[in-house]
Parts: sequence; structure tokens; C-alpha cells
Amino acid sequence: MPSRILILTNGHLCRNPRVVKEASTLGRAGYEVRVLHVQTSSEFEALDADLARSAPFQREAIDLRPHAGAAPFARRLRHWLAREACARWGLASAGALGPAGSLWRRARAWPADLTIVHNEVAHAVGLRLQRSGRRVAADIEDWHSEDLLPADRARRPLALLRRNERELLHRCVHTTTTSHALADGLFARYGGRPPEVITNSFPLQPLTGSLQPATPPRLFWFSQTIGPGRGLEEFFAGWQLCRQPSEVVLLGAIAPGYEAVLLGSLPPDRRARVRMRPLVPPAALPDAIAGHDLGLALEQSFIVNRDLTITNKILQYLNAGLAIVASNTAGQREVLAAGPAAGLIVSLDQPALFASTLDAILVNRDALAASRRAARRLAEDIYCWEREEPRLLALVARALTDRA
Repeated sequence: MPSRILILTNGHLCRNPRVVKEASTLGRAGYEVRVLHVQTSSEFEALDADLARSAPFQREAIDLRPHAGAAPFARRLRHWLAREACARWGLASAGALGPAGSLWRRARAWPADLTIVHNEVAHAVGLRLQRSGRRVAADIEDWHSEDLLPADRARRPLALLRRNERELLHRCVHTTTTSHALADGLFARYGGRPPEVITNSFPLQPLTGSLQPATPPRLFWFSQTIGPGRGLEEFFAGWQLCRQPSEVVLLGAIAPGYEAVLLGSLPPDRRARVRMRPLVPPAALPDAIAGHDLGLALEQSFIVNRDLTITNKILQYLNAGLAIVASNTAGQREVLAAGPAAGLIVSLDQPALFASTLDAILVNRDALAASRRAARRLAEDIYCWEREEPRLLALVARALTDRA
């Protein structure tokens, strides 16, 4: 009988590629895998259902969608009350992080041999499962207590998150994270067992066209939300000083009023070279990226999590053969240290220097093409899911056999 693995996460599978890659790898390896997640959107639920239809794992969802009935309403109300109690009176509980009670009851009902927990509410549930005798591993994709802008952190249960993070490193059979920089940071802060590194890389996609740059070169950036705190304002401050022509495409859902703020400082001729694209389904994203020349990885180093992690973004650019334009963070230095020819590390706080650095590669088509080829080689040699799967499978096999 195959070992049973339960994976807990908050949010939709279509917006959680790390969980999908993990569950698919384990399912294909012969484990019985179930993913328990949270749904908040009917649109995303349809994408989840389509994604899971042919997946080698089962899924089960905690429904928090509006207008979905009394039970989802009650779950949302409990979550809202817990968040308000935390923000107003400092009464932090796992319920402030998400539907902890519902996740706990569903997780406890399935007799898993190993439970892997992703994201903050699942971390809290995983620790409760561990204390009840379950074998639990944790993935720390983000350092939740050290994430977000200061204004967004004000209502967060930071002390609870830090206690949970410490306990994960000390009590779980193993923890994983996304970069050596983040693993070192977590271990230095909390001790325990050093996290293992499983990057956010993706299966190698076929290259459907030439890696020769377009005329003018096309720069690309994506995220779920196009909004403040993502380095875009600093990028445009430098980009508008460039002498060499280029075009910029931003893909994501635009925060209300943000497009006018972001583009308002650009002269009309520059504004005409910027295009906004709506979100696309996960399966369509690789093709959307591949039609460009340079990928913008504009993480903010003053946010500790964003400084240390390696995001999906930079690794998907490498996979598609885009040269990298990366802000100066520890995680992104880690990537480009493995392949310096694949791109540039830039200082977003020095617009004139940034513009001259970008101009140097925009004006030299041969250098840009060489950088694109180096980016793809870096994905093939190091940053692809094919390189990560054996590490994940070895960790899980060890977790299932190690009774210490």
C-alpha cells in the first residue's frame, strides 16, 4: 500500500504553483497524495478544477467563496472576527491567519503518513497536528513574519508567526525553503534544523522561437497584482532616462487607481511604449513570458523576505530564455552568481546609473542575444524542476522512514 501524503495550503492551486509541482511529483512517484486547500473565488475554482482534472493527486477545498452558502459565510465571519481581535486588542490566534479550524478538522480526518504544510495558516495547523502525534514537514516559501510593506504589517499577528516559524524549524521532520540566503536567515534567527533548499523553478518549457531580440527590445514583468511596493515606480524612474528605445509589458491585475499613479510621471512618448495585460491562466503564462527579451525582477531589498527569497518570477524568465534585469537582493545575487552572463544586477535607487546600465545592453543586440542564451543554459543546468524533483523525493522518502 503506498504511503499517504497530505499537503495543506491556503489559497487556490492555480495561484500556488509550488504546491502543484510538489503534489504532482509525489503523485507520479507512486504516493497517494491529497491536497487540502482554500477556495475564495469561483473564477479561480474553475481553473483549479481544470488543473486537477488530470493531476496525479486528489484535492479537497475549504470553501470561503462569497454567496456560496451558510457554511462559507460562517468560516469567513470567524476569520474576520479573529483578525479584528488581533488588530484591535492583540489577541492573536491561528484563526487570524485563515480557516484554521476547518483545515484542522479535515486534515485530522484523513490518516496521512506525512503531512506537508505550506503558508502561514497551514503552518499553524501543521504544528497542532505534530503535537497530536502526526509526522509533519513544512515548506517556508516566504518568511511571513518578515514580509510586506510596513503599513500592511501593522495588523498582522507577528509574534504568533515568529513563534510558529521557530517551532517549525525545531519540531518538523524537515523544512524546505526557496534559496540558500533564506535558509541561512531562518536558521540564524531560530536555530533548530537548517531548512533544505528546493527552488521555485519550473519544468523546462520548449523554446518555440529564436532567442534573438526584437526591435526594439521588449521588457516584461508579471505578478498577480500590479501595485505599489513591487519596484515598478523605481524602475520607471530609471527607464524614462534611457536613451535606447524599448517597450515594457506589465501583466497582472491592476490595483484600483494605480495605473494613473504609475504612468502619470512618464512623458507621453514613454507612456505609449507601456502595455498592461490582464492575468492569464497558469498554463498560458510560459508562452506570455516567452514573447519578450528581458525579464524584470524588481524585488525590494528593504523587505527581508523579498531580499532573501528567490521568487517564481526570475526563474520563469530563465526558463523562457529572457535576459535578467534584477534588483540587488541577496536571493537574486544568488541566482546570477551561478550564471553571471544571464543578466544584470541593478540599483533601483540610482535612476541615472540604472538607465546607463540598461542602455548598454539595449544597444548591443549581440550581447543581449548572448545573455538570453546564458539565461536558458542556467535554467537547464541548475534552475529547472527536473533538478529539484530528486531532492524533493529523497527528503520525503527520508521523512517517511526516519522515526527519530
